[in-house]
Parts: sequence; C-alpha cells; structure tokens
Amino acid sequence: MTSRSGGTGPSGSSAARTEEFAAVPYEGMRAIRLLTEGATVEEAERRLRGETGADLDVRDFVRTLGELGFLEEPGGPATPPERPTFPRLRARHVRWTLNPLLHTAVAGLVAAGAVTAVIRRETLPGWHDLLWSERGTLVLLSQIAVGWTLIFLHEMAHLSTARAAGVPGRIRLGTRLQFLAVQTEVSGIWLAGRRVRLTVYLAGMAVDAAACSAAVILAAVLGRHTVLSLVTLTSVSMLTTQFLVFMRTDVYFLLQDLTGCRNMYGDATACARHLGLRLLGRTEPDPLAGLPRRERRSLRAYAVLLVVGTAVCLGTAFAVTLPATLVLLGRAVRALLTPTGLLPVLDAAAVLLTALAFQVAWARAWWRRHGPRLRGTLPRPLSRPRP
Repeated sequence: MTSRSGGTGPSGSSAARTEEFAAVPYEGMRAIRLLTEGATVEEAERRLRGETGADLDVRDFVRTLGELGFLEEPGGPATPPERPTFPRLRARHVRWTLNPLLHTAVAGLVAAGAVTAVIRRETLPGWHDLLWSERGTLVLLSQIAVGWTLIFLHEMAHLSTARAAGVPGRIRLGTRLQFLAVQTEVSGIWLAGRRVRLTVYLAGMAVDAAACSAAVILAAVLGRHTVLSLVTLTSVSMLTTQFLVFMRTDVYFLLQDLTGCRNMYGDATACARHLGLRLLGRTEPDPLAGLPRRERRSLRAYAVLLVVGTAVCLGTAFAVTLPATLVLLGRAVRALLTPTGLLPVLDAAAVLLTALAFQVAWARAWWRRHGPRLRGTLPRPLSRPRP
C-alpha cells in the first residue's frame, strides 16, 4: 500500500498528485470541504463564522493554497481525476470490511494458525518445498500463480477498506529500490479517523496472516500439499517484507501515523542529506528545525534506519541477487544455444521471458514515478528561429 500524499489525519490536506504536504487546522479542512461541496468563499466564511464564532479569511487561505501549488491555475487546463480501480465497487458493497466482528474473526483465525504451527511443527514447510519439481518452468509458474493471487488479495484488502471509508483508491505497479511492487494509493484516507486509517494500513497484512494460518491448519488436517506449502511460504515472505520500513511498506505507514509525522520518508531523507553535507563540511539550515521536538526525534531515528536499511538492501542486491540472476540467465542462454531437447529449450525460454517481463515492468513503473522529475532537470534543446 502507499499513501503518496497526505497531511496529519483529520486535520491534513494535500495536493492530489504530488508529494507536497501541508498541515492545516480543523477550520482549514472545514473550509476545503465547504468549497469542494460548491460553496462560494463568502458562503464558506459565513458558515465557518456560525460554526466557530471566529472571522476567518477564507479568500486568503485559498490564495495561499494556490501559491503552494495545491490548486490548478484559473483558466488553465483541467487535470482529469485518475480513474479508481474497480470503479463499480461502492462503499456499501464493502462496508463489512470495517466491521469489528470481521476483525475479531480474522484475529481468531491467525491465533489458531499460530497455535497449530507450534503444536504440529512437522507439517510446516521448508525452503526446499519451493523446488517441488525438477522443471524450473513449473516451479516458476506455480510461484507466480500463488504469489500474484496473494498479492491481489492483499491489495484488494487495502482497496476495499479504503473504499468502505469513501476513498476511491487505485492499484498500480510501483518500485521500491530494486523491487517491483504492487501498491494501492489511498491518499484520501488521511481525512478518515485513526481507527479507519489503521484498519486500512493493516488490512493487507491481515489477509496475508489469515492465508498463512488457513494453509497451516489445512496442512495439519489434510496433510502437506504443494499448494499449501507455497501459500504458507509466500505469505510469510510477504509479511516479513512489510517490516522493511525504509521502503515505505504497510508498517511504514502505520509508524508514520502513530508517530504523528506528516511525511516521515521525505523529512527523514532531507535530514540524512543534511547530516551528510555536514560531514562534508557544508552547512545548511536544519530541515527539521521547525518541527515539534517529538517529531524531530522520530524522524532522526527513522533517518538512521533509512540509510542503514537502504545500504544493506542495495548491497544484498549487488552481492547476492544480481550474481544469482546472472547465473540463472546464463544457464538459460546456454540451454538455448546448445539445445539438448525440446523441454529444456522451452524451460530456458520461459525463464528468459519471465526475467525480461519483470525488468520491463520495473523500468516502466520506475519511469512513471521518476521520469517527469528527470525530464524537468534535463536541458532543453535550443529551438531554431523560423525564417
């Protein structure tokens, strides 16, 4: 999941498609809602005066939002809203996802799975269960089928709980360092209450834990099976990666909300850059100087985790993942160049096509996120004057 833009819970506001943040009080959010509902500036000021007893300059507030880039220029090209994923899915269809009874049932299933795992440890799968066939293609396709099914359920949990709270939400591909990720954008969830926000953040992990627990219980009752082993191992892997908070995973958004940070990743990145420049002898204003003391403390701790985690993750990619991938691709290329039969050739072709598709998807997702910013930094070619 990702919440690319946001504020500070019920009193936050944000630009719709940027990563700029602005914290405003309740009166500011109330003014935004009134204007969004079609009220004029004068009507908004009159209603706020009646509700709060204070004279608020809504016109100046709107002017400030425009200067910050949170409003489109008058008369400029209108930016069409992004189409939500599964637009026919309405809040009334998924209201049950916010029901505490459902949450209690899921917690009970997870607890039962944990108890079963302790009592019947002999039914738990190991890493060798991933290599259930001598054919790499079959292993790869089975892992892709199980993995993408669980990913779909994970993201649908985020989308459904957000939709139940009235937030449209969009599922799309994204990147986190060297990883290709599926993420659900639910920026509007910042306007919901904390209980709803936490439910949306934890919904995906709850589905992962429930799937893992169900597979463990079924394996204990029916016996070990390849599909159950793949579900268990994939679910555990997905749950584990959510704790890599330096990559803005679900647990990252949970921590950001609980610590009260408005933009933990962006502010911590600015803090790390500031400290790096200080080590090089360059002095710049502290980017965290204007923030509350508690928030500064949380951001500095997260900045350390961000730098260390990113370095370890990228180091592992270059030291382990990249060499292993190159060996796998090398074997596939040799199988194609020196064929020994039809099945080995098909197996090698499938491996190469899968690797290529993954890299193309990663590159497209990365460019969609970073491309506009890079294009803005490149020098524009000089235009020749027309005769």
